[in-house]
Amino acid sequence: MKSFPNPLTPAEEKYYIQKYTEGDLEAKHILIERNLRLVAHVIKKYQNLDEDTEDLISIGTIGLIKAVVTFNPSKGNRLAAYASRCVENEVLMYLRSRKKNGKEVSLYEPIGTDREGNEIRLYDIMETDDDDIPEKIYLKENIQKLYEKVESELSQREKLVLKMRYGLYNGEQYTQREIARQLGISRSYVSRIEKSAVQKLRLFFK
Repeated sequence: MKSFPNPLTPAEEKYYIQKYTEGDLEAKHILIERNLRLVAHVIKKYQNLDEDTEDLISIGTIGLIKAVVTFNPSKGNRLAAYASRCVENEVLMYLRSRKKNGKEVSLYEPIGTDREGNEIRLYDIMETDDDDIPEKIYLKENIQKLYEKVESELSQREKLVLKMRYGLYNGEQYTQREIARQLGISRSYVSRIEKSAVQKLRLFFK
């Protein structure tokens, strides 16, 4: 597992939380980055499952971001304790959803065309008649290919934005504005990251 920055001391954590409550977005990034080791620690208990560690870290990071955004220091808890619960909840929701829905995804963005020239939209596969089985299998193959290319071709930020934007791996879907607020960047920047990631994926589905 890759190395992560050292965690904040209690004094540092208090300082950056105060700075973030005053509107300092750089403090937010520091709170997230310096707690990534906590994410890795939480997912260790799930490493015996047939799940990719990088996927679990990405999902856990979403929980960490939620923790930083919603943390209330007036309750007297440490951010690390609160974040641990948020990270674990996010991972458990992901695992329950995977168990229930298998490999289905809810990506509505067109990423290419099928053999007849129709746009391929990766969405949750609906029940079909027997006559549609070949096309359903073809779509499932494209979904598997999508996952492979998301992991191999995109940057960590592109993967995170796409996972949050389209509910990949059966996660929760967010608007560009919600993602921008959680990541502490502008909505237009989220849009550019999303567009760049989708364009990269389209190259493999032409």
